[in-house]
Amino acid sequence: MPSYQSFPVLNQQFIVDKKYQFIREMGQGAYGVVCAAKDTEKDEQVAIKKVCRIFEKNILAKRALREVKLLKHFNGHENITSIIDMDIVNFQDFNELSGQPLTDAHFQYFVYQICRGLKYIHSANVLHRDLKPGNLLVNADCELKICDFGLARGYSENPESNAGFMTEYVATRWYRAPEIMLSFQNYTKAIDMWSVGCIFAEMLGGKPLFKGRDYVDQLNQILGILGTPDEETLRRVGSDRAQVYIRSLPRMPRIPFQNLYPRANPLAIDLLNKLLEFDPSRRITVEEALAHPYLSAYHDEDDEPSHTQTFDFSFEVVDSIEMMREMIAQEVRSFKNGKQASLQPPANPGANLRRKESLSAQDRETLERTTAQARATVNESSHMRTDSSVAAAAVANRAIHHMEVDELEKELSGRA
Repeated sequence: MPSYQSFPVLNQQFIVDKKYQFIREMGQGAYGVVCAAKDTEKDEQVAIKKVCRIFEKNILAKRALREVKLLKHFNGHENITSIIDMDIVNFQDFNELSGQPLTDAHFQYFVYQICRGLKYIHSANVLHRDLKPGNLLVNADCELKICDFGLARGYSENPESNAGFMTEYVATRWYRAPEIMLSFQNYTKAIDMWSVGCIFAEMLGGKPLFKGRDYVDQLNQILGILGTPDEETLRRVGSDRAQVYIRSLPRMPRIPFQNLYPRANPLAIDLLNKLLEFDPSRRITVEEALAHPYLSAYHDEDDEPSHTQTFDFSFEVVDSIEMMREMIAQEVRSFKNGKQASLQPPANPGANLRRKESLSAQDRETLERTTAQARATVNESSHMRTDSSVAAAAVANRAIHHMEVDELEKELSGRA
């Protein structure tokens, strides 16, 4: 039996195995607090996540149950957060994402690892739906993992099965695909690829590309850079109010990404264009992204595994907090009893990333040096708004002065 210790983290009391030595506070989310710690037995650094007050509300219990099940389903893939232990708190093994100056070699390696992990997720018919810098954990060796599956949902080829995606959808709007805000007739895995594009742009520019103050401003900023969508795309916008709003704006040209990021690798710009395609049906898939020339230094189809099982979301129909409490307890018990071995492990060694000269010695030294200087998340970067998006917003306000902008804001934010 392990012995336990207690220490405070961001006004929460952590009770953990004594082998974990507290290092520092890492952050606080909607229903969880995270700290960095050291496993003194293995001499490894981990992250400890305490999920708080989850049984006060149905939505919180459901998110916790969903995340535990998904983490167990994806356990073992090197680009997805792995559970080391569970004891009503989750343990993760990575540091916070560092927002320090990086080179093109870092961008390639990070984007590759994001896509490699996302391929595994999508192959299980799971949409992450909350990809953002804060949910990508990176250590000084440039090893990256995707975390936080609390907003994940199942994907079906049947559009009717993907209805209701706005329910619980409270992720940061800066990384949200336009089809989610505009109620497109169908949602696909492309919503995650948009988020990858936003993250990639943030790497290239050092700050968020679309940092809207609200949902209408978010839409204005997207249109101000990507330009006015064509009529075919507009017809697939499910929100009539949003269609009227977009058509009321002056026609806007697309701003080339090479103008925004003049020092970027041309292949990076090409990939970014394909990721940030307004029309989801034209957006690049994760498999296509992995095969893009920009990632050719790392791409190896035999080293990019797919999951052999789709994830079972049948538990989503459970609404009783007491029943979810028991289901979470059962997940913890099964893990503690070693039943994790009976779940799907990586189908082959491809789940463990081959290093393949991942970074040059110079690039690795640069990252280690800048990481040591400061630790800051990329999404704490300074505010950016382009002149074109500001102008578009001003024109829009004049063009639709009879329109209920507040109602549009409610609809885009899912509160209508």
